[in-house]
Amino acid sequence: MQQVKHLLQGKGSEVFAVAPDAPVYEAIRAMAEHVVGALVVLKGSELVGVISERDYARKVILQGKSSAQTAVAEIMSTPVMTVGLDNTVDECMRLCTDGRIRHLPVVHGGKVVGVVSIGDLVKAVIDDQAHEIDQLQRYIAS
Repeated sequence: MQQVKHLLQGKGSEVFAVAPDAPVYEAIRAMAEHVVGALVVLKGSELVGVISERDYARKVILQGKSSAQTAVAEIMSTPVMTVGLDNTVDECMRLCTDGRIRHLPVVHGGKVVGVVSIGDLVKAVIDDQAHEIDQLQRYIAS
């Protein structure tokens, strides 16, 4: 089973972040610009939350708040569930399922070094299954 470090090697480890005092509008614009569904919220280098499109929809749009006048800190998800480089895809899938979350910041040495999404995890599972099926077919054919 793959580990988080393998996922980051394949997808890259670029981290898109926003400050907790930034307006939500800035976060949504950054998500659109980077084509991601969530950003980590950093106060300096400290991980203090995650803001996602889901947070925006539920805590700004549905409550009639202003994107320009609402701070990220008011709607971000916290505390943050994180994983390390050695966590397995299965462990991450369990965290996402149990916590009903879609994004897991990857922390190493106290620093955010990447983010894995539920989409990354599903892709890894599908790739592993395809490899296993291929191996079984080769075994049966030989």
